[in-house]
Amino acid sequence: MFWLRHLVLPLLFVAGPAEAQGTTSDASINVVGQIFSRIEPVTEAGIHGFFQLLGTQPIAFVLLTLALGTLIGKFSLKTISLGSTAGTLLVGILLSMIAQAAYGITYAIPDILSSFMLLLFMYALGLKVGPQFFSGLRKGGLAFVAIGLIVWSLNWLICYFGAALAGLAPGYATGLISGSYTITAILGVGQGALTSGAYTPPPGTTVEEVGANMAAAYAISYVLSTVGIILLIRYLPRIFGHDAAADARLAEAEFSGGGTHPVPGAPGALKMAFSSYDVRAFSVTHDGFIGHTLAQLAETFPEIPILRVARDGNTLDLTSNPTLRKNDIVAVRADVHDLILKDGELIGPESDDPLVRNVPIEVADVHVGAHGISGKTIAELSMAGERGVTVQALFRTGNELPLGPKTDVQFGDVLRLTGPDGAIRNAAKRLGGRVILPTMRSEVLYLALAMLVGYLAGIATITISGIPFALGTSASVILAGVGVSYFRSRNPEFGGPVNEGARSFLQDFGLNAFVAVLSANVGPKVISALGGHTILWLAIIGLAGALVPPLIAFWVGIKFFGLNSVISDGATTGARNSTPGLNAIMEQSGSSIAAVPYPVSYALTTVLSLIGGYFSMILS
Repeated sequence: MFWLRHLVLPLLFVAGPAEAQGTTSDASINVVGQIFSRIEPVTEAGIHGFFQLLGTQPIAFVLLTLALGTLIGKFSLKTISLGSTAGTLLVGILLSMIAQAAYGITYAIPDILSSFMLLLFMYALGLKVGPQFFSGLRKGGLAFVAIGLIVWSLNWLICYFGAALAGLAPGYATGLISGSYTITAILGVGQGALTSGAYTPPPGTTVEEVGANMAAAYAISYVLSTVGIILLIRYLPRIFGHDAAADARLAEAEFSGGGTHPVPGAPGALKMAFSSYDVRAFSVTHDGFIGHTLAQLAETFPEIPILRVARDGNTLDLTSNPTLRKNDIVAVRADVHDLILKDGELIGPESDDPLVRNVPIEVADVHVGAHGISGKTIAELSMAGERGVTVQALFRTGNELPLGPKTDVQFGDVLRLTGPDGAIRNAAKRLGGRVILPTMRSEVLYLALAMLVGYLAGIATITISGIPFALGTSASVILAGVGVSYFRSRNPEFGGPVNEGARSFLQDFGLNAFVAVLSANVGPKVISALGGHTILWLAIIGLAGALVPPLIAFWVGIKFFGLNSVISDGATTGARNSTPGLNAIMEQSGSSIAAVPYPVSYALTTVLSLIGGYFSMILS
């Protein structure tokens, strides 16, 4: 209200005619001044209460930050936008900084909430990219490792020697590495070097002062690098003249192994796609059909399965094997080309009777579990005999095989079938498998168990010479999701159903909720680090350490290793340990293919960064 009073009163003073300024304007100013003097305390108290509410109700803070951050992230300036993740981070930091600076309110949301949300994001992401992960390792494993080494080594060199050249006190270099790499665990390694005696501060400097230096450098560089890396990773392909969306489509085709259908368990696997087969209805007028039972017709015309028969406005029970009469209306499902050119002449004139044509068609995956099926060809299986069931695709060990009449089916294969639900279930019995249909349900049991296994594997730590080595919960949980989706691609009965809408929600909401909590806890640290003469150096070195190494590594990936720009970007953001950055390139490219190389470079640099952080402290 202070700013509003001092803006409005001068405007009122100059608003009226010159001759009235000494009378009317003075009166107006007095009246408005009295109004503001009464409103201002009330409004100020309301704003104070609002920030107090956000402090006592962290869920309200998270939801407000998510809403405002997502809204801001949608705005673009000349096709450049923050995106929902960076927008959420900025809004959360601003709210927490205002609360701290104006009202002395320090927000502190338990880390367990942010950690759990991040793990949900990583697991959901692993489910999406799992079938492509191992293909990605085979195609670019060496390049991903090289990108990781480039990012880690350049970051260490810039931060360590930058702090030394700027004459910064001990502790700043380690804090800069931790903040610019956005790996908080590096602070723990540096603190461990202090408390264990591996590093002794110079005379006149206490251990507490070194620790404070680390925290200040971490806070400044963390905020700047988190926002900066999101924007850099988002637009890296464009900076080097690449179309991220187009390159993502090329990468998806390359990493699919030549398959044209999503593998079992993958998003969109059971989505109804274009098919040359359709349901049409015909009035029976030809002698070849009149007076014959459905069983006789199925044997004579296996390529024209009859799905429904209507007589005098009622549908007949097909299990009774009825005999067709003249003017019965039959629904058949076959290749549209044949239906148009042949079946009208063979059966009779086409009918638009909705009673007959209303045959729901499903898409389902079936795992071949009958040894008697093994070795038979698609033609020998004669799925058309199951009243309209057709084979849309065949997968073996997670890879799609070329489909034709002579394609053989082996035990353990997965067939993607289309047709009426009941007919598909009958076909599944013959194949010895269970029908996997599209569903709105999601299996929580497998999700919880897989995440638990991944989490426990991530916290397992081996300490060598005082340096803890661990895979990290983020990398291990995404690998758990990769494992579940990998095995589901070989047997869709594994892992339970996971609705794609639910998986996508976990991926988007999990990351942004994690960022919202993170912003609440980081904001006060930024306030405490804003004093002193070193802040400019911290900002410059932190940004350089955060942005220069990914820029160079990305260029090496596309120029020296010939990587697709989106794949190189995914490897780069993994090497930078930036999950928000990964989400940014996925948003920009409209694809999750960038996540394929992410765990490889992420796991490598997680270990190297801890080693580097330890040595940056003892060498200070």
